[in-house]
Amino acid sequence: MKPEELEIAIGRGEIAPVYYFYGDEPYLMERGISRLLERLVDPASRDFNLNVYYGAECKGEEIADTAQTLPMFADWRVVLVKRGEALSAAALDQLFFYVQNPSPTSCLIIQGEKIDQRKKFFTELKKHGVLVECKRPYENQLGAFIKSEAGGYGKKINAAAAEMLVHLVGNNLQELASQIEKVAMYAGQRGTIELSDVRSIVSDTKVDNVFELANALGAKNLATAMRRLQTILRDGEAPLMLLAMITRHFRQVWQVRELLDKKVAEPEIAKKTGINPYFLKGMLKQASNFSTGECRRLFELFFAADLSMKSGGRPTIVIGELVMKICAGSR
Repeated sequence: MKPEELEIAIGRGEIAPVYYFYGDEPYLMERGISRLLERLVDPASRDFNLNVYYGAECKGEEIADTAQTLPMFADWRVVLVKRGEALSAAALDQLFFYVQNPSPTSCLIIQGEKIDQRKKFFTELKKHGVLVECKRPYENQLGAFIKSEAGGYGKKINAAAAEMLVHLVGNNLQELASQIEKVAMYAGQRGTIELSDVRSIVSDTKVDNVFELANALGAKNLATAMRRLQTILRDGEAPLMLLAMITRHFRQVWQVRELLDKKVAEPEIAKKTGINPYFLKGMLKQASNFSTGECRRLFELFFAADLSMKSGGRPTIVIGELVMKICAGSR
């Protein structure tokens, strides 16, 4: 089951006796669990009807015994197991028997990371409960997430504003949700979030520096790029996150470059790439500075930089060298 399917099921009052949340997107996981807790546990009786365990610190028998305990003055007891990936094989074997015949007045929620659906525990869980995969969305799915989050505040968001948020934040859903909340509050009674709202609320310095770095790299302007890089790093931006932003920017540059080589008209380029017309003019100019071969070599550099940062290389030095290599030479 996907997180959005879970939300629909909860809204309909369709509650399973057992859930196992897993995946690489903690925001979706925490939000799904929060929705269940809001639906099943009255804050006034939470001390009596919500039990929290941690995978490495408990036994399966202990979890099962608690789940079989009747709720106190309520319809549901919720048993939440965090770090479920740390549950021992013996604990899973003990929980296997509980999953076969779960209590109708309890909801067992296990929060983990990766799972092996070949194991008998997960095979049995799928028969009697629900596996919820919380997967980090691809870039082409972020627009729907942003619209949904804005809709939660009664707002629409125009395409340029959404594009700006994605450019700045990437696919970090926690940060995206936080920024959307701020921008929605800033918009006040207006029904639509505009690009100007994003620029006003998301730190102006951050907005300007990130965009100016991307534009400087696209223009192969080393002096400006290095100044912007130093400012961004000084302000605390993580080099890995910055690498993701640069990679995303040049993915679009490469797409535009290939379409230009095919003599595709500007309106069709905007349609095929999904780049908002507000940003397209600048992207066309930057794409003219790189050949398709250069774009391919850049992605080899991005991969090498990512590997180096994750293998013990000093991230600030790696990202600085990358900026110099991007700006080196000209067509």
